[in-house]
Amino acid sequence: MSDFDLKTYVNDRRRLVDETLDRVLPPEDAPPPTVHRAMRYSVMAGGKRLRPILVIAGCEAVGGMAERVLPTACALELIHTYSLIHDDLPAMDDDDYRRGRLTNHKVFGEAVAILAGDALLTHAFRLVAGNVDGASDARVIADVVAEIAEAAGTDGMVGGQVVDIESEGKTVSAETLDYIHTRKTAALIRASLRVGAMLAGAKPDALKAITRAGEALGLAFQIVDDILDVEGSLEELGKTAGSDQRKQKATYPALHGLEASRRRARQLIEDAKVALVPLGPAARPIAALADFIYERRS
Repeated sequence: MSDFDLKTYVNDRRRLVDETLDRVLPPEDAPPPTVHRAMRYSVMAGGKRLRPILVIAGCEAVGGMAERVLPTACALELIHTYSLIHDDLPAMDDDDYRRGRLTNHKVFGEAVAILAGDALLTHAFRLVAGNVDGASDARVIADVVAEIAEAAGTDGMVGGQVVDIESEGKTVSAETLDYIHTRKTAALIRASLRVGAMLAGAKPDALKAITRAGEALGLAFQIVDDILDVEGSLEELGKTAGSDQRKQKATYPALHGLEASRRRARQLIEDAKVALVPLGPAARPIAALADFIYERRS
């Protein structure tokens, strides 16, 4: 990977995503302005843009062009942001900071924060529907909508979040912990890679390789998140550290210990990179992002 410049790759694609997000989100002064300000407040607060970049990387890994999947890439960021707004609410994780600034409900109130999240989720599917011109085949859009809906719904993120909440303060099995993590976080990361490849017309074998890589990357991401909640700080994370322990959440370090968690995350990253080998040099960005996921500090 020494000949691949991940920093330049990520910066270039983050810029594309940020420019597109600014264009596709309703202006702050569009009626009703309060909810549009709240939507933009959280979406444009920065962040790694990992999910939209993975959409692009999945597309490029099978020969597609980034510009053709930008609407769907942005849709994944809107869904991710909506989930953060709702996670931070008093009824959920009750957090005061996100991405280094006050959480949405602290600025706009709980009611508007809920509605801003709802609006982002709804607008995300509007963006996917509008990506028809960039798809290899217009019929693929239906598959992409179904893929994202499954990853974001009760079979994915929402389902994982429910079991996460229900597991607080309880001793859970390794199987339950994997259930939470593979759905709460990994499902949307896997879907990000898959839909990028699907829009670019990926062949079955290529899509299978990308799916395996996405599953491993998604679980590794959440395990590293668990580790950072133990070892990180507000300055590094942009959110309050130690909240998992305070809420007695089911996490990898709590169940397996820090060292075993690090080993599991590292093995998953290696598994992802092995899965990508059949795709050749075109998958180098995904492999480099895999190492970034393991090494990140926020």
